[in-house]
Amino acid sequence: MKYAVCVEYDGIPYCGWQKLSHAPSVQEEVEKALSKVANHGVDVICAGRTDSGVHGIGQVIHFESESLRNDKAWLLGGNTNLPSNIGFRWIRAVEPDFHARFSALDRHYRYVVLNRKMRPSLLHNHVTWHHPPLDELQMQRAADVLIGEHDFSSFRASACQARHAIREIKSITVSRKGDYIYIDICANAFLHHMVRNIVGSLFEVGSEIKPVEWFSELLAVKDRTQAGITAPANGLYFVSVSYPEKYKLPEGRYFPEFTI
Repeated sequence: MKYAVCVEYDGIPYCGWQKLSHAPSVQEEVEKALSKVANHGVDVICAGRTDSGVHGIGQVIHFESESLRNDKAWLLGGNTNLPSNIGFRWIRAVEPDFHARFSALDRHYRYVVLNRKMRPSLLHNHVTWHHPPLDELQMQRAADVLIGEHDFSSFRASACQARHAIREIKSITVSRKGDYIYIDICANAFLHHMVRNIVGSLFEVGSEIKPVEWFSELLAVKDRTQAGITAPANGLYFVSVSYPEKYKLPEGRYFPEFTI
């Protein structure tokens, strides 16, 4: 049987999603928990790898097992064996052709910025603090240029292993609620550090260091060195993955939102 799983996790204690030989990873903990329930080794494949310190709310994975368990047994057994900073939201048996990565239609990230003079204390690991004032309306105007299919080389990490930099951003919104700015990006796929590099460049526009038109120039120049900084990982959340309706997976995007 093949199963799809929705995973949430606090990325701070881990060196990213991908299993490593020298550091703790989310994948390693997930595979250990599922292996205990299955009574055999389990390998998982995710919809999209996240970097060290990046959080997951709607990460989707799949795995296969010959062990006979119902969905509830997998869910409860998996969560029992996971550390407290990782959890399964749901588990569903899926068709054999389902693939967490290749069946995905799009992926959605949210970046959370605390924009005030005082640094965060309770949320310091879960939002990015930017104390100079930011103009979210100007940031939105700049971000609008990115919608559609483009070469995103200017927002691609130098270590990115993707074969090309062509991606399609389906939507991008910048909104403010009190001191918090939320940047939501939905795309068919993402390059290494793409969201964080976009956010770092939006900081330049929001701080009035660069004009709105700068984003058009960045798309045209296709040069990472011309763009802004890579924004910190702790403000980034993998929100959700969309799949074709035929797989009948639970819908829903779990947006992190803060009021303190």
